[in-house]
Amino acid sequence: MTLLGTGAPAGLPRSDCPCAVCASALGPDARAATALLVDEALMLDLTPGAAFAAARAGHSLGGVRQVLLSHPHEGPAVEVPAGLPQPVRVPDGRELTLLTGHRVRALAMDAGGTGYAVTGPDGQRLLYLPPGGAPAGLEEGSASAEVYDMVLADVVGRPDALARLRAVGSVGPTTDVVAVHLDHDVPPGPELRRRLAAAGARAVPDGTTLVVGAYEDVPDVPRRTLVLGGARSGKSVEAERRLESFPDVLYVATGGSRNGDTEWAARVAAHRDRRPGSWRTTETCDLVPLLAQDGSPLLIDCLSLWLTDAMDSVGAWDDAEWAAGGERALRERVRELTTAVRATRRTVVAVSNEVGSGIVPATASGRRYRDELGRLNAAFATECEQVLLVVAGQALVLRG
Repeated sequence: MTLLGTGAPAGLPRSDCPCAVCASALGPDARAATALLVDEALMLDLTPGAAFAAARAGHSLGGVRQVLLSHPHEGPAVEVPAGLPQPVRVPDGRELTLLTGHRVRALAMDAGGTGYAVTGPDGQRLLYLPPGGAPAGLEEGSASAEVYDMVLADVVGRPDALARLRAVGSVGPTTDVVAVHLDHDVPPGPELRRRLAAAGARAVPDGTTLVVGAYEDVPDVPRRTLVLGGARSGKSVEAERRLESFPDVLYVATGGSRNGDTEWAARVAAHRDRRPGSWRTTETCDLVPLLAQDGSPLLIDCLSLWLTDAMDSVGAWDDAEWAAGGERALRERVRELTTAVRATRRTVVAVSNEVGSGIVPATASGRRYRDELGRLNAAFATECEQVLLVVAGQALVLRG
């Protein structure tokens, strides 16, 4: 399977766009509209310059017996190269059998367009989704769900499509997930690779030929991640982004509710509104039992508020109580938490504030909290495969 293009329908860079992403989309990061050539017999999506793109990749379109479109193509009509069959879209649910032995089934999408499940003569399965589309009508636990060897989808624009496929078992640990329809939603190069790796996906340059079903080094999603950052740095958004392509995430809110505090209620509502609808939420600071259980991924937001609750419970704000046993009790609470993180089998993404970069609090209790949060962050980070620091919305990888 050769990717003649891997970009959004308008390509990348867009010819009329002055944004920073388009300005830096050069060389291997420049992408034509997505089009696939399967075994030189089947073409999925016909885009301008397809014949030249195939020639540059060392292929010919002379053997193509079927051209299928996955979505309406805006702009001027695409010229069909001489000898190529007229492109068509297959009605949802219809299945085609080509003389070459390929079987193609059209899948209904939730946002227009058509997905195509292609089974090769050797039984390998490929799923191709249109830009901005996710499969419709998938039911968790369905015995009829197909397991795909490769999935090509709009991972950046529709991470929930990948979550749906994972929920029904169509995407497994060995499925090669390749991002296509790439637009200027995320900077190219290292940042794109980092974000896709967090979703268990990858991107390849235009013209790349892949063998469906061949072993690939599928990105290994870190099981434990700590996301640090200052106020309004984007740390929570980064943490949520890392799990948005996974189903049934449990969001653990450690801040709880504060009766009568309308500003806090607005903050909580903003967090809730931007989370996927399939996620569940629990408000608790009792993290150790959750970490000990098997289950869906956990997003803990945040450790800073967990520490506030823990310090409240041991009387840390009173110097006498702190000296009389509060400090020892807090150390034990932190040790129990980090031990649970070390032993957990769940995927965990935790958020915490990075404080103490220069300003010394004016009160003893403020200095105590600053010091204990620094110690907690360091201890938690030790147990994580990946640690990120978010500054001005930009994620810096400290480990992993």
